[in-house]
Amino acid sequence: MSTGVIILIVMVAVVVVLGAAVLVLRARGAQGSRGLKRRFGPEYERAVARHDGDAKAAERELAQRVERHGGLRERALEPTDVERFEARWVAAQEHFVDAPREAVGEADRLLADLAQARGFPDGAQYEEQLSALSVHHAGHVHGYRHVHRVARAPGDGAGTEEMREAMIEGRALFEELVGTSNRRHAGRS
Repeated sequence: MSTGVIILIVMVAVVVVLGAAVLVLRARGAQGSRGLKRRFGPEYERAVARHDGDAKAAERELAQRVERHGGLRERALEPTDVERFEARWVAAQEHFVDAPREAVGEADRLLADLAQARGFPDGAQYEEQLSALSVHHAGHVHGYRHVHRVARAPGDGAGTEEMREAMIEGRALFEELVGTSNRRHAGRS
């Protein structure tokens, strides 16, 4: 074979390999986007909105969250801890009738304490705790965010209806963290 033919074959091979690499990277990027959308659900859309529609920036943020908190292993709660947290939640709900603002404040503290007991960052570092929760409980983290926002609203910033909605949304995360929703589903089997 002549040198010219060998060079031509090598160049064609390089172009084919580069083309295949580009296709693989594009497919992996698209899979990453779909994977992040599936993993984060509504939290994905919230991140995109926070980045003014820039999906790539939102995906970078979410991928960083996964990298930072994906290896976190949630600690199981002892049955006595579950009972204690459930009693606190029931008390907060009952307190809501007479003092909704204080009840929401207690729900906010309770969710922070519960998340910390499960192995998430300390509730005093709210943003970091929320970030970690979003990786592991993306479907319900908005409830904690709502409770926290309402609890921190100035004096008359949130009406009773908004506080009630926050408590309901927060309860979904509470149940997931204490395992109530899992026990309910197991009981139906």
